[in-house]
Amino acid sequence: MRTFGIILLAFLIGFVACKGSKTTKAMQTGTSEKARLEGEWELNYIMLPGSSFEEIYKEKKPFIKFDLIEQKFSGNTSCNSFAGKLKTDGSKIDFTEPFMMTKMFCPGEGENKFVETLKKVTSYSVSEGNTLNFISGDIGVMRFTRK
Repeated sequence: MRTFGIILLAFLIGFVACKGSKTTKAMQTGTSEKARLEGEWELNYIMLPGSSFEEIYKEKKPFIKFDLIEQKFSGNTSCNSFAGKLKTDGSKIDFTEPFMMTKMFCPGEGENKFVETLKKVTSYSVSEGNTLNFISGDIGVMRFTRK
């Protein structure tokens, strides 16, 4: 009986160590740039010709959250929640695939501008560890601050 207990204990320790190593390995398999995406980011700039960021998002700022282990993103447009599968390749990122979004009525154009701009994003960069830039072609179209 004692041998069974020792084997069970060794198995549990191995299982916990293996699970922890998978988490670490998942974080290390992406490029260091991708690993820097992890976490929650609040929008502080969006390219809005003819509109003011402060006017459109005066009630609530949109945010986006990245979960690299699950390879998912989620967030809020300032009105509705959204979530989808994270698609990256180096510094390239793609939000063109359909993603889930709640369907509450949202006054103003803030949500539409956010989603339209997000779908145009082709790449990203993280500067100083706390600023996330979304780029369309070679133009910065959105900027977020780490929460």
